[in-house]
Amino acid sequence: MEPIPLLTPYKMGQLDLAHRIVLAPLTRQRSYGNVPQPHAALYYSQRSTPGGLLITEATGVSDTAQGYSDTPGIWTPEHVEAWKPIVDAVRAKGALIFCQIWHVGRVSTFDFQPGGAAPLSSTDRGIGPQTSFDGHIEHFSPPRRLAVEEIPGIVDDFRKAARNAIDAGFDGVEIHGANGYLIEQFLKDSSNDRTDEYGGSLENRCRFALEVVDAVVKEVGGDRVGVRLSPFTDLLECHDSDPHSLALHMSTKLNDHDVLYLHMIEPRMALVDGRRVVPKRLLPYREAFKGTFIANGGYDREEGGKVVTEGYTDLVAFGRLFLANPDLPKRFEVGTELNKYDRMTFYTSDPVVGYTDYPFLG
Repeated sequence: MEPIPLLTPYKMGQLDLAHRIVLAPLTRQRSYGNVPQPHAALYYSQRSTPGGLLITEATGVSDTAQGYSDTPGIWTPEHVEAWKPIVDAVRAKGALIFCQIWHVGRVSTFDFQPGGAAPLSSTDRGIGPQTSFDGHIEHFSPPRRLAVEEIPGIVDDFRKAARNAIDAGFDGVEIHGANGYLIEQFLKDSSNDRTDEYGGSLENRCRFALEVVDAVVKEVGGDRVGVRLSPFTDLLECHDSDPHSLALHMSTKLNDHDVLYLHMIEPRMALVDGRRVVPKRLLPYREAFKGTFIANGGYDREEGGKVVTEGYTDLVAFGRLFLANPDLPKRFEVGTELNKYDRMTFYTSDPVVGYTDYPFLG
């Protein structure tokens, strides 16, 4: 019997993948004191299959990169050592794992910053109160606009974090340029009000992102680097007046750096005939970018299979479905029903409940 499209093999650069189902990066907030924990080894290994690709939760590049409690770091030797057994557990199952590296920028508070300083950003405009997934209101502290001469230091934090990730055994890193965090704060015109070489024109707004890419690629090699972008999303007051031009510019420019993959988030799900469907608006960027393309956002078994068959994307990243179904590739293969995810345990700190206790098929 022919395998379903999502379970066909794919060669990503020098890496041989057995299927097209990728674990999307998912913040889980169970790395106490920013140190990855032993329970993460179980969580990631549960979702590992021979030739499968996992992307970790967003991992801080420095002590100024923090904005949420108990998210993992990769900026100290202790962090590197703590990640090693997690990577080893994934490797033991024959899977590949990339570390997603991030800086939250202004999505932070004085409490998370060294010495109670202001969060760093492209701008000094803060984010208004945001309603969280569970209904509580989140408040953020007013940020401080990075001076031009400070920006190379932040770029270097990404470079060092990438080196640390490789030292911890990761197969590569994904640079987080999406979802309203620091890189996207520079990229999008709603959050970048600079008048220097890092603001104004599209080229200037993309400068910081591409400097990060350049530094990381020079440090670890383009074949170990992916980039995640969300040009169409409006998260944390980060949106762009011309997302198409932004997406096309970045997709094209990334070719100059020989990065391995581009991971892009679909626009929000659309309602068609009362049914939610993926808008599938990423084709121009898939065509512009010469490496592997990963699509993410609202896909299921059927829609994921379609976009692989059509050549719309090479790989499909699954977030909440994979969170709740550690054996997702197996469930897709046999076409069985899926566990339902529990949104209320996405970000709780329990090392088991809502984390490693989702059931496997019998």
